[in-house]
Amino acid sequence: MDNRAEIRDFLTSRRGKITPSQAGLPDFGSRRRVSGLRREEVAMLAGVSVDYYTRLERGNLSGVSDSVLEALARALQLDDAERIHLLDLARTANATISTVRGRRRTSASLRPGVQQVLDSMTMSPAYVRNGRLDILGVNALGRAVFSPLFAGPPNLARFIFLDAAAQEFYLDWEELAGDVVALLRAEAGRDPYDKKLSDLVGELSTRSEVFRSWWAVHNVRLHATGVKRLHHPEVGDLTLGYESMELTADTGLRLNAYHASPGSPEFDALRLLASWTAPEHAR
Repeated sequence: MDNRAEIRDFLTSRRGKITPSQAGLPDFGSRRRVSGLRREEVAMLAGVSVDYYTRLERGNLSGVSDSVLEALARALQLDDAERIHLLDLARTANATISTVRGRRRTSASLRPGVQQVLDSMTMSPAYVRNGRLDILGVNALGRAVFSPLFAGPPNLARFIFLDAAAQEFYLDWEELAGDVVALLRAEAGRDPYDKKLSDLVGELSTRSEVFRSWWAVHNVRLHATGVKRLHHPEVGDLTLGYESMELTADTGLRLNAYHASPGSPEFDALRLLASWTAPEHAR
Protein backbone atom coordinates (compact mmCIF):
# COMPACT_ATOMS: atom_id res chain seq x y z
CA MET A 1 0.00 0.00 0.00
CA ASP A 2 1.17 3.55 -0.79
CA ASN A 3 2.19 5.18 2.50
CA ARG A 4 2.09 8.72 1.09
CA ALA A 5 -1.41 8.21 -0.29
CA GLU A 6 -2.54 6.72 3.03
CA ILE A 7 -1.22 9.77 4.90
CA ARG A 8 -2.75 12.22 2.42
CA ASP A 9 -6.18 10.60 2.44
CA PHE A 10 -6.24 10.13 6.21
CA LEU A 11 -5.31 13.74 7.04
CA THR A 12 -7.65 15.14 4.40
CA SER A 13 -10.56 13.04 5.65
CA ARG A 14 -9.94 14.01 9.30
CA ARG A 15 -9.69 17.72 8.40
CA GLY A 16 -13.00 17.45 6.58
CA LYS A 17 -14.73 16.08 9.69
CA ILE A 18 -13.95 19.06 11.98
CA THR A 19 -16.14 22.12 11.67
CA PRO A 20 -14.81 25.57 12.62
CA SER A 21 -17.19 25.75 15.58
CA GLN A 22 -15.92 22.39 16.85
CA ALA A 23 -12.39 23.78 16.66
CA GLY A 24 -13.36 27.02 18.41
CA LEU A 25 -12.93 29.12 15.26
CA PRO A 26 -15.33 31.64 13.68
CA ASP A 27 -17.60 30.19 11.01
CA PHE A 28 -18.45 32.45 8.11
CA GLY A 29 -21.15 30.10 6.80
CA SER A 30 -21.82 30.31 3.08
CA ARG A 31 -18.54 32.11 2.46
CA ARG A 32 -16.61 28.93 3.17
CA ARG A 33 -15.78 26.59 0.29
CA VAL A 34 -15.18 23.54 2.50
CA SER A 35 -17.37 21.99 5.18
CA GLY A 36 -14.43 21.15 7.41
CA LEU A 37 -11.32 23.07 8.34
CA ARG A 38 -9.05 24.79 5.85
CA ARG A 39 -5.40 23.83 5.71
CA GLU A 40 -4.37 27.20 7.14
CA GLU A 41 -6.72 26.68 10.09
CA VAL A 42 -5.24 23.28 10.89
CA ALA A 43 -1.74 24.77 10.59
CA MET A 44 -2.64 27.56 13.02
CA LEU A 45 -4.18 25.14 15.52
CA ALA A 46 -1.13 22.85 15.31
CA GLY A 47 1.35 25.74 15.57
CA VAL A 48 3.10 25.11 12.23
CA SER A 49 3.32 27.07 9.00
CA VAL A 50 0.78 26.57 6.24
CA ASP A 51 3.53 25.42 3.88
CA TYR A 52 4.71 22.84 6.42
CA TYR A 53 1.22 21.49 7.03
CA THR A 54 0.60 21.36 3.28
CA ARG A 55 3.69 19.20 2.95
CA LEU A 56 2.38 16.87 5.66
CA GLU A 57 -1.04 16.57 4.07
CA ARG A 58 0.55 15.72 0.73
CA GLY A 59 1.82 12.57 2.41
CA ASN A 60 5.32 13.54 3.51
CA LEU A 61 5.79 12.71 7.20
CA SER A 62 9.52 12.09 6.79
CA GLY A 63 11.45 13.56 9.71
CA VAL A 64 8.38 14.88 11.52
CA SER A 65 8.90 15.06 15.28
CA ASP A 66 6.62 13.42 17.83
CA SER A 67 5.72 16.86 19.22
CA VAL A 68 4.44 17.99 15.81
CA LEU A 69 2.48 14.76 15.39
CA GLU A 70 0.89 15.24 18.82
CA ALA A 71 0.04 18.87 17.99
CA LEU A 72 -1.52 17.70 14.74
CA ALA A 73 -3.54 15.06 16.57
CA ARG A 74 -4.88 17.71 18.94
CA ALA A 75 -5.69 20.12 16.10
CA LEU A 76 -7.64 17.44 14.24
CA GLN A 77 -9.24 16.20 17.48
CA LEU A 78 -8.13 12.63 16.77
CA ASP A 79 -9.37 9.92 19.10
CA ASP A 80 -7.00 7.30 20.52
CA ALA A 81 -7.32 4.97 17.53
CA GLU A 82 -6.77 7.79 15.02
CA ARG A 83 -3.78 9.15 16.95
CA ILE A 84 -2.14 5.70 17.03
CA HIS A 85 -2.85 5.32 13.31
CA LEU A 86 -1.15 8.66 12.58
CA LEU A 87 1.91 7.60 14.58
CA ASP A 88 2.00 4.26 12.74
CA LEU A 89 1.88 6.05 9.37
CA ALA A 90 4.72 8.33 10.49
CA ARG A 91 6.86 5.41 11.68
CA THR A 92 6.40 3.70 8.33
CA ALA A 93 7.30 6.91 6.49
CA ASN A 94 10.55 7.11 8.45
CA ALA A 95 11.59 3.46 8.16
CA THR A 96 12.89 1.16 5.46
CA ILE A 97 10.74 -1.70 4.20
CA SER A 98 12.96 -4.24 5.98
CA THR A 99 12.69 -2.33 9.26
CA VAL A 100 8.89 -2.23 9.11
CA ARG A 101 8.67 -5.90 8.19
CA GLY A 102 11.05 -6.85 10.97
CA ARG A 103 9.18 -4.80 13.55
CA ARG A 104 5.83 -6.31 12.54
CA ARG A 105 6.86 -9.95 12.08
CA THR A 106 3.46 -11.33 13.01
CA SER A 107 3.33 -14.79 14.51
CA ALA A 108 2.24 -17.17 11.76
CA SER A 109 0.80 -19.89 14.00
CA LEU A 110 -0.47 -20.45 17.50
CA ARG A 111 1.89 -21.69 20.20
CA PRO A 112 0.70 -24.88 21.95
CA GLY A 113 0.61 -23.05 25.28
CA VAL A 114 -1.85 -20.49 23.95
CA GLN A 115 -4.10 -23.25 22.60
CA GLN A 116 -4.00 -24.91 26.03
CA VAL A 117 -5.14 -21.63 27.60
CA LEU A 118 -8.01 -21.47 25.11
CA ASP A 119 -9.00 -25.07 25.84
CA SER A 120 -9.07 -24.38 29.58
CA MET A 121 -11.74 -21.69 29.09
CA THR A 122 -14.68 -24.09 29.12
CA MET A 123 -17.44 -21.52 29.76
CA SER A 124 -16.04 -18.66 27.67
CA PRO A 125 -16.14 -18.86 23.87
CA ALA A 126 -12.70 -17.70 22.80
CA TYR A 127 -10.42 -17.50 19.79
CA VAL A 128 -7.12 -15.95 18.74
CA ARG A 129 -6.91 -13.83 15.59
CA ASN A 130 -4.21 -11.94 13.73
CA GLY A 131 -4.40 -8.42 12.28
CA ARG A 132 -5.88 -9.73 9.02
CA LEU A 133 -8.71 -11.25 11.12
CA ASP A 134 -7.72 -14.85 10.38
CA ILE A 135 -8.73 -17.16 13.24
CA LEU A 136 -5.60 -19.09 14.23
CA GLY A 137 -7.00 -20.95 17.22
CA VAL A 138 -10.35 -21.50 18.95
CA ASN A 139 -11.70 -23.44 21.89
CA ALA A 140 -14.57 -25.93 21.65
CA LEU A 141 -17.21 -23.50 22.91
CA GLY A 142 -15.95 -20.79 20.58
CA ARG A 143 -16.31 -23.12 17.61
CA ALA A 144 -19.85 -23.99 18.76
CA VAL A 145 -20.96 -20.38 19.32
CA PHE A 146 -19.43 -19.07 16.10
CA SER A 147 -20.25 -22.18 14.07
CA PRO A 148 -21.33 -20.28 10.89
CA LEU A 149 -17.90 -18.64 10.74
CA PHE A 150 -16.20 -22.05 10.68
CA ALA A 151 -18.10 -23.36 7.67
CA GLY A 152 -14.98 -22.44 5.65
CA PRO A 153 -11.45 -21.16 6.36
CA PRO A 154 -12.21 -18.77 9.24
CA ASN A 155 -11.55 -15.12 8.42
CA LEU A 156 -13.88 -12.59 10.03
CA ALA A 157 -13.66 -10.05 7.19
CA ARG A 158 -14.44 -12.56 4.43
CA PHE A 159 -17.29 -14.04 6.46
CA ILE A 160 -18.89 -10.69 7.25
CA PHE A 161 -18.68 -9.21 3.75
CA LEU A 162 -18.82 -12.25 1.48
CA ASP A 163 -21.05 -14.78 3.27
CA ALA A 164 -24.79 -14.09 3.28
CA ALA A 165 -25.10 -16.01 6.56
CA ALA A 166 -23.23 -13.24 8.38
CA GLN A 167 -26.12 -10.77 8.24
CA GLU A 168 -28.43 -13.29 9.88
CA PHE A 169 -25.83 -14.36 12.45
CA TYR A 170 -24.69 -10.88 13.58
CA LEU A 171 -27.76 -8.90 14.69
CA ASP A 172 -25.76 -5.65 14.55
CA TRP A 173 -24.14 -6.52 11.23
CA GLU A 174 -23.68 -2.96 9.96
CA GLU A 175 -21.91 -1.81 13.12
CA LEU A 176 -19.67 -4.87 13.18
CA ALA A 177 -18.89 -4.55 9.47
CA GLY A 178 -17.79 -0.96 10.07
CA ASP A 179 -15.55 -2.17 12.91
CA VAL A 180 -13.98 -4.77 10.63
CA VAL A 181 -13.13 -2.19 7.97
CA ALA A 182 -11.66 0.09 10.62
CA LEU A 183 -9.56 -2.74 12.10
CA LEU A 184 -8.15 -3.66 8.69
CA ARG A 185 -7.40 0.01 7.93
CA ALA A 186 -5.50 0.30 11.22
CA GLU A 187 -3.58 -2.89 10.43
CA ALA A 188 -2.65 -1.48 7.02
CA GLY A 189 -1.16 1.53 8.81
CA ARG A 190 0.92 -0.72 11.04
CA ASP A 191 2.12 -3.02 8.26
CA PRO A 192 1.56 -1.62 4.74
CA TYR A 193 3.92 -4.22 3.24
CA ASP A 194 1.84 -7.24 4.28
CA LYS A 195 1.01 -8.79 0.89
CA LYS A 196 -1.65 -11.09 2.35
CA LEU A 197 -3.39 -8.07 3.84
CA SER A 198 -3.21 -6.20 0.52
CA ASP A 199 -4.60 -9.24 -1.26
CA LEU A 200 -7.45 -9.48 1.28
CA VAL A 201 -8.35 -5.80 0.91
CA GLY A 202 -8.21 -6.15 -2.88
CA GLU A 203 -10.49 -9.20 -2.81
CA LEU A 204 -13.02 -7.53 -0.51
CA SER A 205 -12.96 -4.29 -2.51
CA THR A 206 -13.61 -6.20 -5.73
CA ARG A 207 -16.39 -8.40 -4.38
CA SER A 208 -18.17 -6.06 -1.94
CA GLU A 209 -19.35 -2.59 -2.87
CA VAL A 210 -20.09 -1.88 0.80
CA PHE A 211 -16.54 -2.72 1.82
CA ARG A 212 -15.11 -0.66 -1.04
CA SER A 213 -17.08 2.45 -0.09
CA TRP A 214 -16.33 2.15 3.64
CA TRP A 215 -12.63 1.49 3.01
CA ALA A 216 -12.40 4.86 1.26
CA VAL A 217 -13.58 6.67 4.41
CA HIS A 218 -10.29 5.89 6.27
CA ASN A 219 -11.90 5.24 9.66
CA VAL A 220 -9.83 3.39 12.26
CA ARG A 221 -10.97 1.97 15.56
CA LEU A 222 -9.73 0.27 18.73
CA HIS A 223 -11.46 -2.98 19.59
CA ALA A 224 -10.88 -3.85 23.25
CA THR A 225 -14.21 -4.46 24.96
CA GLY A 226 -17.91 -4.35 24.20
CA VAL A 227 -21.01 -6.40 23.46
CA LYS A 228 -21.92 -8.67 20.54
CA ARG A 229 -25.49 -9.67 19.67
CA LEU A 230 -25.74 -12.95 17.78
CA HIS A 231 -28.50 -15.15 16.39
CA HIS A 232 -27.24 -18.69 16.93
CA PRO A 233 -28.80 -21.37 14.68
CA GLU A 234 -29.37 -23.73 17.64
CA VAL A 235 -29.95 -21.66 20.78
CA GLY A 236 -31.35 -18.43 19.35
CA ASP A 237 -30.38 -14.86 20.23
CA LEU A 238 -27.33 -14.26 22.41
CA THR A 239 -26.01 -11.01 23.88
CA LEU A 240 -22.43 -11.59 25.00
CA GLY A 241 -19.83 -9.26 26.44
CA TYR A 242 -16.31 -9.57 25.09
CA GLU A 243 -12.74 -8.66 25.98
CA SER A 244 -9.97 -8.41 23.39
CA MET A 245 -6.42 -8.78 24.70
CA GLU A 246 -3.08 -8.50 22.94
CA LEU A 247 -0.80 -11.52 23.31
CA THR A 248 2.39 -9.70 24.22
CA ALA A 249 4.60 -12.71 23.44
CA ASP A 250 3.09 -13.14 19.98
CA THR A 251 3.33 -10.02 17.82
CA GLY A 252 0.10 -9.12 16.07
CA LEU A 253 -2.11 -11.71 17.77
CA ARG A 254 -5.14 -10.98 19.98
CA LEU A 255 -7.26 -13.21 22.17
CA ASN A 256 -11.00 -12.49 22.06
CA ALA A 257 -13.02 -13.99 24.90
CA TYR A 258 -16.79 -13.77 25.34
CA HIS A 259 -18.82 -14.01 28.54
CA ALA A 260 -22.33 -14.00 30.00
CA SER A 261 -23.54 -13.31 33.53
CA PRO A 262 -24.31 -16.43 35.60
CA GLY A 263 -28.07 -17.02 35.78
CA SER A 264 -28.79 -15.18 32.55
CA PRO A 265 -30.46 -16.87 29.55
CA GLU A 266 -27.18 -16.41 27.66
CA PHE A 267 -25.24 -18.21 30.39
CA ASP A 268 -27.71 -21.10 30.25
CA ALA A 269 -27.33 -21.21 26.45
CA LEU A 270 -23.54 -21.30 26.76
CA ARG A 271 -23.79 -24.07 29.34
CA LEU A 272 -25.99 -26.06 26.96
CA LEU A 273 -23.56 -25.58 24.07
CA ALA A 274 -20.65 -26.48 26.36
CA SER A 275 -22.38 -29.73 27.31
CA TRP A 276 -22.73 -30.60 23.64
CA THR A 277 -19.01 -30.02 23.04
CA ALA A 278 -17.75 -31.83 26.16
CA PRO A 279 -15.49 -34.85 25.43
CA GLU A 280 -17.89 -37.28 27.12
CA HIS A 281 -20.72 -36.03 24.90
CA ALA A 282 -18.56 -36.53 21.82
CA ARG A 283 -18.07 -40.16 22.80
